[in-house]
Amino acid sequence: MAVTEALLTQLSVGAVALYTMVTAASRAIDRVLALAEYYDVDEVLVGMTVLAVGTSLPELSAHVVASLGIVSGVLDYEVTSAVVLGGNTGSSTVQQLLLVGILVVGYGRVHLSRAFVRESYLPMLGAIAATLALAWDGTLSRLDGAVLLALYLAYVAVRFTHRRQSPTLRERPSTNPRRDALLAAVFLALVLLAASLLLSVVEAALATLTLGGSMVGVVTLGVAAALPELTTVMDALRRRSPNVALGTLIGSNIVNPLVGIGLGGVVSTYYVPPAVVLWDLPFKLLVGGGLLGWVLYRRDGAITRTEGAYLLGFYFLFVAGRLLLFPGQ
Repeated sequence: MAVTEALLTQLSVGAVALYTMVTAASRAIDRVLALAEYYDVDEVLVGMTVLAVGTSLPELSAHVVASLGIVSGVLDYEVTSAVVLGGNTGSSTVQQLLLVGILVVGYGRVHLSRAFVRESYLPMLGAIAATLALAWDGTLSRLDGAVLLALYLAYVAVRFTHRRQSPTLRERPSTNPRRDALLAAVFLALVLLAASLLLSVVEAALATLTLGGSMVGVVTLGVAAALPELTTVMDALRRRSPNVALGTLIGSNIVNPLVGIGLGGVVSTYYVPPAVVLWDLPFKLLVGGGLLGWVLYRRDGAITRTEGAYLLGFYFLFVAGRLLLFPGQ
């Protein structure tokens, strides 16, 4: 592959767009959290909506922009579908394996309560399984997207009905609600603009790169979109409060497939590359289910540094296996 000046320019613009999208998303969520604190919004509701959806904002914005681009004919249907689906599963895998591994290795030992397993971990596995089942035929229709969104709404309704107060990483109350509301809107607009630019750059660069669209999504959008969760992990390690970060990571893995892919399916439908249903989703489901079984029945509910190290290894196995088995997707 010849590295031309045009390709370098595209990659530079794409890097700036990635940085802008992730940074603006983080700033927007800071302002929304400050507003939620000012208006004394229920803390559990904030955790399930603002924190869970907010940390997934890069993925969600990419799906919205991609689907609108597909519907309008501006973006290629198959290429764009592959990029955003690869980015979605890539980001979720970074969180589920790499970031949880970093959290556990850094903290030493994290206990999974029965309530956490029932209310968060099992729904995460269910979200992955539902996405895999609906995407198995190679397409995600509008009906499929609606089913995923309905599952998320049902999950939120059940959780809110049985809510319990739990610690969350909150901002200080807003001192100027109008200003913060305006800033949040501006940052959200920046996220959407950056996502639009990024997808256009990726589509242009794929004509030169030998990697397939979904693989590009995994290694670029997928990694970059998980940066807000990395910040949460680092902050949790500093505060010595791992359960908050673990809840955010697992919650984001519920939001990503159900809301992100669901929205995209409803708006435009998606083409699903074989790598997503033959490698990405099954890998996440097997590792997640295997870890849960091991921890509950052999570790009495505790994830230790040993399991954390294995999770780190599984992430690199995921990337290596994808490159070897599906290099052109």
